[in-house]
Amino acid sequence: YKLKRIGIIAIHGDVIEHANILKKLKLEPVEVRSPEDFKNIQGLILPGGESTTIADLMETYGLKEALIKFAKTPLPTINYQLPTIFGTCAGLILLSKFGLLSAEVDRNAYGRQLDSFEVDLNIPKASRKKIPVAFIRAPKIKKISKNVEVLCKFENAPVFVKENNIWGASFHPEITKDSSVHKYIFSR
Repeated sequence: YKLKRIGIIAIHGDVIEHANILKKLKLEPVEVRSPEDFKNIQGLILPGGESTTIADLMETYGLKEALIKFAKTPLPTINYQLPTIFGTCAGLILLSKFGLLSAEVDRNAYGRQLDSFEVDLNIPKASRKKIPVAFIRAPKIKKISKNVEVLCKFENAPVFVKENNIWGASFHPEITKDSSVHKYIFSR
């Protein structure tokens, strides 16, 4: 299937960086700020940022319920498959918190802002070469259910996972300008 229009929760966080990578992949980024914005998209990104702020704003704007419904509703435009949803950093925390990803996540487990770092990860399904990613106040995936596939580990902890149509990453792939992770998820 071919996804065309990918929503980005656009109330806080790395919205522009994700949009730029989607454009590079010839996908159309759509800023999602209200429940109505879910109507004409086939996928969604929950960007990094401050997870408590994003959760509160999503609740305020009715986006939490809209997201949960969207995640579980097959799309007629892509042969009734479930929409592809990708959460990075704070987005990963929210997918877990909202019950969309069967994972226990520990906020800021990789340290504070000062402890941020970039590393090249080997994600064989996404690229033959190592992919540069950034860990910024990154969450750690402590526990996952047997339904969750681990796509990449860092220091023996899962940092990139997939459960059905839901993808989560502890890191920020959008900051390093490498489009491999987005391409793997949204352009298959």
